[in-house]
Amino acid sequence: MLSCKELVAHSSDYIDAQMGLRQRWSVRMHLAMCINCRRFVRQLRLTRRVLRQLPRGQSAELDALAAKLAELRRQQR
Repeated sequence: MLSCKELVAHSSDYIDAQMGLRQRWSVRMHLAMCINCRRFVRQLRLTRRVLRQLPRGQSAELDALAAKLAELRRQQR
């Protein structure tokens, strides 16, 4: 059975369906028994869905927003 560390290393391949039957079975068995890894994979899927919804070609605006948020955080310290 996979360890949590091994599952994390293979999680992107699992979500992308880029692994063989045995590996996929090992991941599913681990997920059936490990609530923390189930949460991790669920969060990874959610993150991918959110990132796909971001507008393309507006990276300058997003970079400016990220810089502003980082500055606000520094000020709060």
